[in-house]
Amino acid sequence: MPQLRIALAQVNPTVGDLAGNSATVVEWTRKAAEAGAHLVVFPEMVLTGYPVEDLALRKSFAAAAKKALTDLAVELADAGCGDVAAFVGYLDLDEVGPRNAAAVLHRGEVVAKQFKHHLPNYGVFDERRYFRSGHALEIVRVRGLEVGMVICEDIWQEGGPISALGQAGVDLVVSPNASPYERAKDDARLPLVARRAAEADAPLVYVNQVGGQDDLVFDGDSMVVDVRGNLVTRAPQFVEHLSVVDLDLPGDAARVDRDTVDDFTVRRVVLSTEPVPAYEPLPAPGIAEPLPEEAEVWAALVTGLRDYVRKNGFRSVVLGLSGGIDSAVVAALSADAVGAASVHGVSMPSVYSSDHSKSDAADLAERIGLHYQVQAIEPMVAAFVDQLGLTGLAEENVQARCRGVTLMGLSNEHGHLVLATGNKTELAVGYSTIYGDAVGGFAPIKDVPKTLVWALARWRNAEAEKRGETPPIPENSISKPPSAELRPGQVDSDSLPDYDLLDAVLDDYVEGDSGYDDLVAAGFEPPLIDKVLRLVDRAEYKRRQYPPGTKISFKAFGRDRRLPITNAFREGRPVAPQP
Repeated sequence: MPQLRIALAQVNPTVGDLAGNSATVVEWTRKAAEAGAHLVVFPEMVLTGYPVEDLALRKSFAAAAKKALTDLAVELADAGCGDVAAFVGYLDLDEVGPRNAAAVLHRGEVVAKQFKHHLPNYGVFDERRYFRSGHALEIVRVRGLEVGMVICEDIWQEGGPISALGQAGVDLVVSPNASPYERAKDDARLPLVARRAAEADAPLVYVNQVGGQDDLVFDGDSMVVDVRGNLVTRAPQFVEHLSVVDLDLPGDAARVDRDTVDDFTVRRVVLSTEPVPAYEPLPAPGIAEPLPEEAEVWAALVTGLRDYVRKNGFRSVVLGLSGGIDSAVVAALSADAVGAASVHGVSMPSVYSSDHSKSDAADLAERIGLHYQVQAIEPMVAAFVDQLGLTGLAEENVQARCRGVTLMGLSNEHGHLVLATGNKTELAVGYSTIYGDAVGGFAPIKDVPKTLVWALARWRNAEAEKRGETPPIPENSISKPPSAELRPGQVDSDSLPDYDLLDAVLDDYVEGDSGYDDLVAAGFEPPLIDKVLRLVDRAEYKRRQYPPGTKISFKAFGRDRRLPITNAFREGRPVAPQP
């Protein structure tokens, strides 16, 4: 059977960095060539980064991307990689409009182009706003073998381009992807790829990008599946990786010579017709196991934070340390992401701060080894309270706002990125102070429910103990009742339901878009439903002003769930008309 050595280049591009991304393609193609690969597949839009959002509408950017592509073909040849067929995603522009596209680069030229067929408008995607779909199938002959290509969502479409490729006749399908991470997404990804391989009647090479881009994070998980749906190889998650795999391909694809198949135009491009001489295949590259849930989420959060800091040119981060669980987890994430030497923690006690909050913050700083300072806010608070005559909630909120001003002042002075430490549960019910604890440039646990914050803290400490390290998070920060400490004796349970119960309601209402009757049918008590829904609906204006943060769920605030701020509709029990 004909042989082919294929490299899967799971890399981390940066949106807009055409020169840097081109250098990445050259570097990893060189690695593929050194490994003897005949073709290398890169992720979706690797040359431009993904998602480009409104950059797709800028003609100057599309023109620069097209020029970078032709230049890249020459650079690959000059680097001695011209004989490797490189499948590279990029942004194209033609008379129809912008295109999410992939090209094949070979011997200094752009020899084939494939436009994406299925443009999504769900979840994090709104590609129909930007791109125009394609209706042609490019099939490239590499070493006498027919290689078809589809892009990302094309493989989610049953009976679409994959089916047409199968009818046209291919020996192999490659699929460049930029598929963002969500919890449990891997459970659907492998079965999907396996189904599409069967539909194409050919092995399928799925290559996904890694790294963070604003609030999105990509987990890689690139793979090869044979025609029977068996997993041949799988790359590890959240790291750049080159997988090199030898495939024995039938080489007898029934090459349909028709110009159209299922309304798709079929174009065949010949790169090379001579089969590869028989050779000894490399050892199987192995199958990386998916990470356990807490490890996977932690890796996603670390990757998202690290790349937001690095790609936006920051050298350090600063956050408030309250002694509580949220700031402790964010501090530990930060140390894992950028190193403890680049993390600055600030304890900002008020007149209401407990002794254990101060000592827990200091303990956390010592465990992690981050920079630590104490900035008492009592004099600042007194100045506002005395001059404005503030009481009650106004006095409570001015404490949070004095802390926000303190962090922003340190950021301006030293160039730190301020991290907001709020979690998804608090954000859902409005349990935060805008211009106070909500200030910052990035919110690492914005999409993490409170109950998961606790689970991650316990997991991270357990991992440290396994490695013989000091657990980073004080046990007291995990076990004590959470409190904002804005008034004497305050705890979260004074105004919120138990977090286990609250997160259960929020999961149905926010993630599942359940209505009032659905929640009642799920077994929740009406008074609880009334309270939670009222809190969530009233807090939309706060969520609109919250910093971006890494998305790990299907419905992340600010990215996937967006309701009108001015909105009179309320879920709830019918109200009897007044006499």
